[in-house]
Amino acid sequence: MRPAFLRASLCLAALASASVVASCASPAAQAEAEARAEAERIAAEYAVQGPPVALNRSVADSAAVYIAFARDMATIEGGFESAAAIQAALARASSYDPEQLSRGLIAYASILALQSPEFVQGVRQFNVPETTRQRIVAEIVADPKRASRLPGADAAAGLIIASLQTDVEALSRAANSIENDAYNIQNPWDPRRGWAVAQIANRQGRLDAAHGSGESMLPSAAMTARLFAAAHEGTGLAVREGRRAPPYPPVVENALSLAALAALGAAGENARPNTDALQFDWTSRTCMQMAKLNLLQCLAASRPNYEDIFCLGRHVVRDLSTCTRGAALPAAVVTVSGLTTTEAVDEPPAPRIVIAPDLAPAPSAPRVTPAPTLAPGPAATPVPTRPTAPPQAPAPSLTERLNTGGD
Repeated sequence: MRPAFLRASLCLAALASASVVASCASPAAQAEAEARAEAERIAAEYAVQGPPVALNRSVADSAAVYIAFARDMATIEGGFESAAAIQAALARASSYDPEQLSRGLIAYASILALQSPEFVQGVRQFNVPETTRQRIVAEIVADPKRASRLPGADAAAGLIIASLQTDVEALSRAANSIENDAYNIQNPWDPRRGWAVAQIANRQGRLDAAHGSGESMLPSAAMTARLFAAAHEGTGLAVREGRRAPPYPPVVENALSLAALAALGAAGENARPNTDALQFDWTSRTCMQMAKLNLLQCLAASRPNYEDIFCLGRHVVRDLSTCTRGAALPAAVVTVSGLTTTEAVDEPPAPRIVIAPDLAPAPSAPRVTPAPTLAPGPAATPVPTRPTAPPQAPAPSLTERLNTGGD
């Protein structure tokens, strides 16, 4: 009995272990099946729509640096209560990297362009077939102006320009407030005048701090995450709608190119060489470098505290507004309409064209007949001439007589 019981026990154990194995294998098989189904769904979607929107995180980092600095500068206002408050604001404003701000301006504008559904959908229609997508990507990389001719580019460009205009206006208001305070604080009735006209403490130290240590500005992690999500989802940023036809400034052209590559799935982490190249703009970079140089020269020359207020308002806040406006916002277009009037005007009759008659032929020139040759005669005797007296010298003047000792 015992061997039979043992065999039965072993069979029961084998069945139990098999059920355990089956129960363990079932979730793994189910997960594998689900993963296979998801891969098939993604492949089918890719075949119909092409790759999804892809923008690498470095673009979001650059955009975060620019927009965080610009928004921070727009919050500074006049009405400083102490010299320490001036120096604190100056420390926030002066240690920026001009090249980073220039690159960040283009990066931020590209994420603004991705907030335009018309542009994104207009570009994504070239996602399939794959040969068309690759051709458009190659054309944009070779010539960034190509993106300006894609469907919906005027809507995206108008959105960029209108949204940046909001930031420019905020910076201009802040600059007016700071610069006006630099003048008001000098008035005799201003209670702050006592310390405002006093000499700046540690002038060299604050100048060295403004030069910066050469370290790059660090983006805010929260701002980077917000911009990264907005680029891929197409929502999340407060924008102003608009529409603008080309031509566009280089900042807008490069931003449209970045956004178009992202919409085509060609601006991901493996496309950083292309996205880095499109973040370069000579105009904005040179302007911001000159603004930083003017700031350093202003700080080197300023003596009383109120002059530092002026340096802050003019060569940080206002110059940032001016550089953004000059590099990203096109000049206004002025259109002059034709002359209109409510009075009836009699137009002069058109001049009558009369064809002159053919002129009669001019008479031929008379024929010249040579004169007859005369025979030589005797030589003529010359008529004697009357001798003339030699010319007399003019009488000396009074001055000549006095100089020569004459009477």
